[in-house]
Amino acid sequence: MAGKRTVLTVQLRRLAGLLTELREQAGVSKEEVSARSGINVTTLYRIETAQARPQRRTLMAMLDLYEVDDERRADALQLLQEAQKPGMSRPFEAAVSDVYAAFINFENAALSARLFEMSYIPGLLQTERYAWAVLDTTMPKAESSVIEQRLRARFERAKVLTRQDRPLELWVVLDEAAIRRVVGGPDVMREQLLRLIDESEKRNVILQVLPFEAGAHPAMIGSFVVLDFQDPVDPELVYIEGAAGDDIIEGRDGVRRFGVMFDQLRAMALSPRDSVALVTEAAERLK
Repeated sequence: MAGKRTVLTVQLRRLAGLLTELREQAGVSKEEVSARSGINVTTLYRIETAQARPQRRTLMAMLDLYEVDDERRADALQLLQEAQKPGMSRPFEAAVSDVYAAFINFENAALSARLFEMSYIPGLLQTERYAWAVLDTTMPKAESSVIEQRLRARFERAKVLTRQDRPLELWVVLDEAAIRRVVGGPDVMREQLLRLIDESEKRNVILQVLPFEAGAHPAMIGSFVVLDFQDPVDPELVYIEGAAGDDIIEGRDGVRRFGVMFDQLRAMALSPRDSVALVTEAAERLK
């Protein structure tokens, strides 16, 4: 029987980072930890990279070995308790990949998102009919129950934009192709474009369109999302999605490259006002 699935959450990533920091401060290698505690090196690697959640006894053995003081020990135990709670992705995990499930959890905890999309309207801003048309086309062999779960996940995610406590600050740059490609037929597409205009009026949403006439641009390789967090202990990350699969990129250099790319894209894109005018014109053509 397969082991219980561990989906990455903000709390689990914090715990992994703390345990790595504590081991390095103690000046011991993974091999030394394994020899002195009996914890398998592979297990230790998975714990420190947030691929596995440690059992309490394993965590205690690590903290004892690192001679951690009471305050930091309490922090680690608190993080373990929080990491044991299911993330926002739990109801949808049967229908999504581990990486996408982790992204759902991170997005829910993020302060802001900078998003570039080449082909379609981003999930947070989609109407139900448009979303169904996208999933039905991109997942032609999926069962209806799987598509319905993906739809539920999409609309639960969208609540981050309207929540009372610190709604997500969303900055979107859309390739013009995303508003010109008629998905689901003229009626569905027009409804989607009008919804996009409405969403752009939210105080926490900025929309720009990158016009065809802008020519070549640095993100022609694909779409991406940069997530930023309020707590400085949570480093920013990038989520990318494509035909070959999805991925989460961490590390200052990797994330910075996408941040610079987004700055270039928004500089090349139309202003928010001109972008709304272009979306309005595209909607009018579908009448």
